[in-house]
Amino acid sequence: MARVANVVLIEDEPGIVDFVQRGLTLAGYRVASALDGEEGLELALGDEVDLVVLDLMLPRMSGTDVLSHLAEQRPGLPVIVVTARGELEDRVGGLKAGAVDYLVKPFAMDELEARIDAQLRAARQTPETTLRGAGLSVDLITRRVSHDGHDVRLSSTEFELLTYFLHNIGRVLSREQILRAVWGYGHDPGTNIVDVYVGYLRRKLSGPGRTPVTITALRLRGYRLEDA
Repeated sequence: MARVANVVLIEDEPGIVDFVQRGLTLAGYRVASALDGEEGLELALGDEVDLVVLDLMLPRMSGTDVLSHLAEQRPGLPVIVVTARGELEDRVGGLKAGAVDYLVKPFAMDELEARIDAQLRAARQTPETTLRGAGLSVDLITRRVSHDGHDVRLSSTEFELLTYFLHNIGRVLSREQILRAVWGYGHDPGTNIVDVYVGYLRRKLSGPGRTPVTITALRLRGYRLEDA
């Protein structure tokens, strides 16, 4: 069974929020909503978000600024802009800022659902370039690592170790498996390099106000990155 898609709705008109949330929930989506740009951006940066429906005219942070932040921090996340501003320059501006589609109010729920379906299908056909889990987001192209919105600077080896853990989140990985995957060689009873680099990762992924990142050591078995 396919996972239920998570949609974030950022809209400051309660009537529209109720209308859209009811319609999308009936269509089988899981919907979270926010009435202003700042709260909406926080929701949209969540690990399990699949698509954002965004109004441009918002309090506290404009929809255009939300788009800019999402383009930087969650490239590839589809955003459909829904707004009363239907002039050509507004539509073009929204698309240039990072939106994948544009709907002008008032709109039919069937049309919004169809556009969401189309964007989610396109996203599923695009190769995954971002790994997420345990409060972490790793862009495999830019090699950027983000921990609850905070950039984390890793060495090349630390990056490869982290991505190996994320590809196998929740699984126990032996030291021999990690040595082969990250350093390219197998069993070496005289090296503690895996333990040393796990220690480096633990220190760099800790900090106040962040989701704890737990890399559990299992005696005689190896390590496991826990899924928050």
